[in-house]
Amino acid sequence: MNRVVSREEWLGERIALLEKEKVFNKQRDALAKERQALPWVKVDKSYVFEGREGKETLADLFNGYSQLVVYHFMYHPSWGDQPCRSCSYWADNFNGIGMHLNARDVNLVAISKATLGQIEAYRLRMGWTFKWVSSHDNDFNADFHVGFSEDDKARNQIYYNYTTRPFGREELPGASVFARSEANEVFHTYSTYARGLDMLNGAYHFLDIVPRGRDEDGLNWKQEWIRRHDEY
Repeated sequence: MNRVVSREEWLGERIALLEKEKVFNKQRDALAKERQALPWVKVDKSYVFEGREGKETLADLFNGYSQLVVYHFMYHPSWGDQPCRSCSYWADNFNGIGMHLNARDVNLVAISKATLGQIEAYRLRMGWTFKWVSSHDNDFNADFHVGFSEDDKARNQIYYNYTTRPFGREELPGASVFARSEANEVFHTYSTYARGLDMLNGAYHFLDIVPRGRDEDGLNWKQEWIRRHDEY
């Protein structure tokens, strides 16, 4: 339990913290500007995905908008009907925001290596409506460093979050951003991984303002507590 003080003492400490929050917000805004100003890389490789509307290229996934955010949802075909619980936690934040993103010329799509059948069964179970397609038959996951080969697993070495590290599974999460020109050229503008994904999870931001916060310090691993929303 935290200290219990008078309203006046609380107000003094709250205002002092507000000044720090204002500094942080300005730093966050400045960092966002730097992120937005990064140079672009043209995507020359052809990727074809499978979704509810059939086969679609990366350019098709923009759905007429000029900016695309891809959430790399951890779901390897070998995992049956058990995709990543943490990615499911993130994805619960995606329902209902599509129209708002579209209004700012942005489309949001989740992409997984699992088959379309696996994706659709799980999407229906979770009640999600956001677009989610399969990269089962292309190299998209590997090329954007969220999917790893049997050789990678055997070596226990992968390239993830811009560094080489030991890891022995097939998938890790991430988010990548693309831009499309009027000539329908596609450019990769940004990717983030690991803790960089926190900014995409509104539930975590709610937890960050309550007294116990995320309350993960005593766990075996940070997100051990997470369950799919129909498993709590």
